[in-house]
Amino acid sequence: MEDFQDAIGAVVLMSGLVVVTYIIARYTYLVKKAMIENGLASPTKSKQIMFIDFGCILGGIGLGLMVSSVFSAMDLDENTTDLLVWGTILIFGAVGMILAHFLRNKFGDQR
Repeated sequence: MEDFQDAIGAVVLMSGLVVVTYIIARYTYLVKKAMIENGLASPTKSKQIMFIDFGCILGGIGLGLMVSSVFSAMDLDENTTDLLVWGTILIFGAVGMILAHFLRNKFGDQR
């Protein structure tokens, strides 16, 4: 019975993530389409900026994974290790987002 409840919980969680991702992607697409139609943005700029954003965020998460491996090697309590690992990944991901914001502001107006 517990396995069935775990399976239902996993299905609900995953389907919720898929629905939220779809809604965000659809909304972003419609907003960008409207901006391009009104002349507020050009399609080539938005793709270049998108790659800068993805690169910085994924680089920050990767760096967070590398730094968090240090905590995994330490002899700490399991809960403390989990907290430090996830905290490090989230902090470096946020640093990547901040870096992407500054790069977007610096290079977004060129061309």
